[in-house]
Amino acid sequence: MTTHTTARTPSAILPETPAWRITYAEIAALAQVKRPVPTTWARRHPDFPAPVAHEDGRPLFDARAVVDWLASTGRGNTDPRRLRAELALHTLAAWRTPALSASALLGALTSLVCLHQQLDAPVADGRPWHMLLERAADLDPDDRFLLSELRALPDPDRTGPALAHLADELIDAAYNPAEAFDWILQARHRLGSHTPAADGPTPAVVRALAALSGVDTLDEGAVIAVPHACSGDLPAALHDRAAEDSGHVYLAADPDPARVRLVRRRMLVRGVYEFRLDVVEGEELTADEWGYPHLLVCALPYEAAETRDPKAVLDQVAALTDYLDTGATAVVLGPADVLTGPLARHGDADRLRRSFLKPGLLKAAISLPDGAYAYRPGYRTAVWILARVPEEQRTGLVLLADYSARPLTEPVLDALAEDIAIWRALGWTLDRRHEPRHAAVVHGTDLDGSPGAAFTPQHRTPASRHLRTVVERPAVIADLERRLGELHERARAGELRLHARAELRPENQPVRRTSVGHLLRARRLRRRPGHRFAPEHLTSEGHYTVLTPEEILGTARIGDRHIDRGILLTAYEHAQFTEPGDLVVTAHPQFGVYVDVEGVSLVAAPARILRIHPDADPPVRPRVLAALLRAAAGEHTRTSGAVRASRRIEDLVVPDLGSAEADLYEAVLAEVESRAALLREQTAALDDLTRVMAAGMTDGTLTIQPLPHTDVH
Repeated sequence: MTTHTTARTPSAILPETPAWRITYAEIAALAQVKRPVPTTWARRHPDFPAPVAHEDGRPLFDARAVVDWLASTGRGNTDPRRLRAELALHTLAAWRTPALSASALLGALTSLVCLHQQLDAPVADGRPWHMLLERAADLDPDDRFLLSELRALPDPDRTGPALAHLADELIDAAYNPAEAFDWILQARHRLGSHTPAADGPTPAVVRALAALSGVDTLDEGAVIAVPHACSGDLPAALHDRAAEDSGHVYLAADPDPARVRLVRRRMLVRGVYEFRLDVVEGEELTADEWGYPHLLVCALPYEAAETRDPKAVLDQVAALTDYLDTGATAVVLGPADVLTGPLARHGDADRLRRSFLKPGLLKAAISLPDGAYAYRPGYRTAVWILARVPEEQRTGLVLLADYSARPLTEPVLDALAEDIAIWRALGWTLDRRHEPRHAAVVHGTDLDGSPGAAFTPQHRTPASRHLRTVVERPAVIADLERRLGELHERARAGELRLHARAELRPENQPVRRTSVGHLLRARRLRRRPGHRFAPEHLTSEGHYTVLTPEEILGTARIGDRHIDRGILLTAYEHAQFTEPGDLVVTAHPQFGVYVDVEGVSLVAAPARILRIHPDADPPVRPRVLAALLRAAAGEHTRTSGAVRASRRIEDLVVPDLGSAEADLYEAVLAEVESRAALLREQTAALDDLTRVMAAGMTDGTLTIQPLPHTDVH
């Protein structure tokens, strides 16, 4: 049964009070934390807002009270000013009705933000709605960007002033109207409006394209063009990256008239004057009126692979280069199978693609990782950078970069943008002092002489042969060979040292049994929790070893994960180190136990520590307890499909050996562990040898010579 309890008076801008009610999941999204965190806050902090209602068993909270609590306590990962905006945006979904569609709502709200910016005054000033429309008509007499959207509101005398309040509230929460405008577009998925977002690349890729373009290096008053502007992500990103007060002229085109109006509003709220802005309906830019653009940035419209014609795609790129005058640059995002993938040898598409090499137009071809289009995860993309330079300045070089196997993260895209910025600053030539990452600089004639070949780096550059890591590979391999020889001799020397001396137990000497829970209650063991570390804080290098369930279960090597001392002391001040002899146990995803002989490690949850009391009577030996726990857990493994194992770790029953017998068993296990550690060292050295040799053979910097006095056939 659904129940509601009202806690506050409805806001003036909301259709009804329940729009302010949010669940635990929505609180987590609002605070940018994981789902269990709000539940923990509610349990641990008495001042956390109490539920105001319950719906189908779920507690509902007053959103305003939650935002006030987050802002006052500083909890969560959301900027306090963004919290206010998120609270206002949360109400958008409540406005959706059959009469007021998502597109109409977005159009009206963005128009009100634009009107606020153009008037430099709040739009919710208490005047009747018809007076606001009159002011909008004076500002947009030709109805080019906002008047129709405001006139289309149903029940305007009620919804109009309420949306005006919402627009003013968003602008107050943001630094400026432009940021409020962008927040509204980011929230469109809440209304079920996915069409504009589906046609454009992700925000990270948009920012990367703006960085690759070099817009921040353009002279004042330069002309910037964006064909296929969609919802204006690219023009907005270019404006945001350009120098302040650069006075650039922005040209854009899109076939959709609604998106044309949206792009106009989006640029106007950024302070671009109408006489420096021309957004037209269609696919042709108005270059004849404004002159050839100094910079052109374009994301080609998506087309399914089944119907995609490579030559037609390249024809679109060729048409874009017609806008380029001497000194101009173009950045084009398109399908990777056409721009950088292999093509049919001597086919129409192959000949057209190689034609960009002869006049020196193509300066860089970059294969991007998956995920450039959030709504089209299988669409692989690539970027071309083209520039028309005087003939005497042509270098004939092309930078080929392959980021297809890299994660689509901000650091990866920033590294790519830095490489291209240096490549551009050097005049599209190579500087031996800067080696591009994941890229190679090749001669365009080499690509032109290989019909159909992919525009991707196939081999390392000659300069890379002189890198320290490459030059030292033979020495590293020789050291590994010596290391393996030493380990082999150590293994041979210890061949006869392992004697278990095991025999059948007499019937008159039965073994006593105990459980982990009983050992804890008797204080022969102590329990210590693991800690939750953010994945980005665990790296291959650092000051302290971190043991996760993967290390405990043997799926990762001990020492693969570390954490920096500075991060540990600032972000995890309550974390505890292991002590020598601690048992690190985990039950998820299955049981595992590891004896930390040396200590000074950190344990990541859900793994935890079982610490042996030094004065336990009778004493507990760490290796013995670990071996017995593995055997006991093996009898109670998790069945297929079960959420948890049939027994908790505390319920596992193990033999309670006497002191003398435990010491003998501990000695045998110590010798077994020593031999196992030796085998692990050998395995690790063999893995390293395989990896180094494979790297050298792959990039062509290593070769294998026959052994002396042997015949190789």
